[in-house]
Amino acid sequence: MPRLYVVAFDARLPRWALEARAEYLGRLPRGFEVECLDLKAEPLKRLRSRLPRGTRLAALDERGRDLDTVQFARQLEAWRREGDAVAFLIGGPDGLAAELKREAQLLWRLSALTLPHALAQVLLCEQLYRAATLAAGHPYHRA
Repeated sequence: MPRLYVVAFDARLPRWALEARAEYLGRLPRGFEVECLDLKAEPLKRLRSRLPRGTRLAALDERGRDLDTVQFARQLEAWRREGDAVAFLIGGPDGLAAELKREAQLLWRLSALTLPHALAQVLLCEQLYRAATLAAGHPYHRA
């Protein structure tokens, strides 16, 4: 199964966020593997050297697409069927570099609200957990 990456730039997470992130990622169904990469702001070339060739980029951006949980689960499952690793990019205090956003196959907005970096990581991991459980055939409580 293709690997998923949570790539956070210039982030130092407090203990509560590390614990919450680990809690959600630990709940993922079998076959879903997520690796967290905490990086200093890096140009695209250096980021690409840290990821497997052909990894899709999904950039979290305030001007990105709104996806509900079911839509996100469908997108994640489509990428998995295609065999693609996916890296979810979370910018630092100044957001993501323009070159990273241009390279991304998806610009995704987690919320219309401004979120602190730690909360954005936890929210992303929670949504990965929800999407993975839907993809694994678990019922969605809103359906």
